Amino acid sequence: MAKKHQFEEFTKNEVDAFDATMIRTARAAEAAEIRTVAKSREYWNILGPGLTTGAADDDPSGIATYSQTGAQFGFQLLWLAPLTFPLMALVQEMCARIGLVTGRGLAGNIRQHFSKRTLYICTLLLFAANAFNIGADLGAMAKGIQLLNSGINYSLLVIGFAILMVLMQIFVPYAKYARYLKWLALVLLAYVASALLAHLHWGTVLHQTVTPAIHFSKDQLLLICAVLGTTISPYLFFWQTSQENEEQILGGKTTLSSRQVMATPKEIKSMRVDVWSGMLLSNVVMFFIIAACGAILFPKGITQIHSAAEAAGALRPFAGNATYWLFTVGIIGTGLLAIPVLAGSSSYAVSESFKWREGLYRKFKQAHAFYGVLIVSMLVGLGINFMGIDPIKALIYSAVANGIVAPVVLALIVIISSNKRVMGDWVNRKSTTWLGWGVTTVMVLAGGAAIFSLF
Repeated sequence: MAKKHQFEEFTKNEVDAFDATMIRTARAAEAAEIRTVAKSREYWNILGPGLTTGAADDDPSGIATYSQTGAQFGFQLLWLAPLTFPLMALVQEMCARIGLVTGRGLAGNIRQHFSKRTLYICTLLLFAANAFNIGADLGAMAKGIQLLNSGINYSLLVIGFAILMVLMQIFVPYAKYARYLKWLALVLLAYVASALLAHLHWGTVLHQTVTPAIHFSKDQLLLICAVLGTTISPYLFFWQTSQENEEQILGGKTTLSSRQVMATPKEIKSMRVDVWSGMLLSNVVMFFIIAACGAILFPKGITQIHSAAEAAGALRPFAGNATYWLFTVGIIGTGLLAIPVLAGSSSYAVSESFKWREGLYRKFKQAHAFYGVLIVSMLVGLGINFMGIDPIKALIYSAVANGIVAPVVLALIVIISSNKRVMGDWVNRKSTTWLGWGVTTVMVLAGGAAIFSLF
């Protein structure tokens, strides 16, 4: 009887110990889950200008370029995605640091340290390139809607999109607008999903990614230049720098003197996480678009893609409706994100060049000229769709303008960010400066090839 009582007591102790262990395990798992959620939320809160800048780089024009790259050369140029990622991130980080440290946008810094002629030429070319790009992107978005419903009038779609985006930039408070752009960046994941649903042979894809294939043919070299030009674009430089200022103003630093207080290591670290995350997203999307078109269109002999909408239509018979729908939704979403960035970067550049009040945080009545430039940019882009200019030619003109202005602006960025009197403790490291000049050289060659292609 005593043994039975002892056994029962021993069993009860075992059960109690087991229950206690289970409770501790559950509590530990719950605590780990809470920490994971907290870290994810903290990471999401850090993301801002860098994320939207990187996402805006994958506009409908860029999607068309990446689609053509995969369709014409298969996986041969996949290596461009991992190559351009650090180059793009390096440049955008320099722009972000300039904005954080100086409290001014890029055009404002160029005005401070270089001649007015240099500033005006860069601003004029930027405005022209952005206007052509806006026109091409508006057309691509309208075509994207027509893929979903062919009965809707093209002209009404183009005009409707232009009006919608102008009204949002003017009347939606900046804090809400910034959140809208941030969430809209997630639409790029549609391209990742579209490629995954296409059931690619990932062993072959990854092998081609790490083994560059360059044949030095004219067509291949021009596409390489086009990819570089659409990935490392001047409008991103101006937008990134100005958005860092907008974020500081949103945080309470409403005067230039308050923004010029030395940036803290925490602010710089957060900026770098934001910028490198945004550029990673941009290049991951580039990778998946090239991979999808390279796996599906290239083997079928479909080697000429003139627009993002054409790429979506070409993918449908072979990759199925899911890939087609995701690709199409991506066209519309990226246009809604990229066009405001294009128009906004022109507004920042022109307004800072002439010392006008600028900033999306201001109301329309406080910055008539700034919003006026934005409206004119949209009107010029809209007009391109009704002037009989072929969208592909518009993109070529945009590429040429970018090819001229990008190396010049890159050189100015490297000089400013390498100047200790301007940047203080956050001046470029020597390695960063040398890499910056390397990117500038690459863009000189790409710009020269883009211009040469017209003759």
